[in-house]
Amino acid sequence: MSGRPVHIVKTSESSLIIAVLVRLCLWSVILLGMATSLWAQQPDVVENEAPAGIDLLIGVKAAAEAGQRAQAHADEEKQARDRARSLEIGRELILRQQALENLRSELGIYDPALLEAYSDLAGFYNEIEDYENAVKLFTDALQVARISSGLDSETQLPVLSNLIDLNRKLEAWQEVDDLHELSLHINTRLYPLTDSHYLAYAEIYGNWKLELLRDNLLQQNFRGLANDASDLSEFYERLIVGIEDQPDVGITNLLHLVSDKVQADLALARSVASTPASAFEGLASRFITQTRCQNVRTTSGAVVRQCYNVQVENPRYRQSQRDAKRTAMNRHTRDIVRSIERLETIRATTTELSAAQLRELDNQIVQLQTQSEQFLRAERRLLL
Repeated sequence: MSGRPVHIVKTSESSLIIAVLVRLCLWSVILLGMATSLWAQQPDVVENEAPAGIDLLIGVKAAAEAGQRAQAHADEEKQARDRARSLEIGRELILRQQALENLRSELGIYDPALLEAYSDLAGFYNEIEDYENAVKLFTDALQVARISSGLDSETQLPVLSNLIDLNRKLEAWQEVDDLHELSLHINTRLYPLTDSHYLAYAEIYGNWKLELLRDNLLQQNFRGLANDASDLSEFYERLIVGIEDQPDVGITNLLHLVSDKVQADLALARSVASTPASAFEGLASRFITQTRCQNVRTTSGAVVRQCYNVQVENPRYRQSQRDAKRTAMNRHTRDIVRSIERLETIRATTTELSAAQLRELDNQIVQLQTQSEQFLRAERRLLL
């Protein structure tokens, strides 16, 4: 009786294993059939898609080759135009240079008629952006004008204007500054302060000097910038005093000059405010001499007092530098305040300005008053 249950259990386990194996075999057959079906369909898909992919690749390649051919053709056409332009420029230069040489041989090297020939050839160099040769020719033209017409002749002014423009393109800032100074000198000799020609150039000159200060084009130190700003402020002051009571000078010209002077004073005040006191020259001597003594023993054993002089830094020098900075700030702030008062006087008395111009003037006065207050506060901080 005890052996039969064991046999029954073993029989049941065997039946279960067989059933599982049968099911696995059936699933394997089903999956194999599905895979076979899909694999049978795959060549048709590849066969259908392959021609379309090849056509696309061929089209892309053809488009790229067409683009390359078009670019190469465009490059060839540009090179041909550049060669033709170079040949044309070369022929034109030869003709103009020959014409200039013929005039020099016929008339002499300083004849006034050469001015037009020099300017014509220089203008052509300017057109083709050969600024160095253009400067050389206009410099020759300036020499002709000075010798044939006089050192203060009006014929120099258009030549100087061209030289200024060309040197600006070359960023030859020292040359530009020197040429502006020469132009101002000639304008001063030719015209009175109230003349429209002089006033027009004075504005150009002032704008250049402001640009020179604002961008420090000459790479100057503080002292150089301060001297230039002071010179510009004094230039405007002389000009304003000379014309402000003249009835034939328009109020607009006076406004421009006062406004430009304020900008010069503001540039100088900002420079002073941002510069450390150690950059200023104090009124006190930087070094002082002091006498120092000490007891020394002689070779005989006696003790004697020996004195000598030494140079040491003056303790008052640093304070005198701060005083110098404060004095400079105070002077420039006063200049700004005086210019604001001039603008307010013009605002209160003029009848020549439109409503829009009056509004612009009011805004300018408010802005200047705000800036002036900032500098006054900076002065007070220096006193602390």
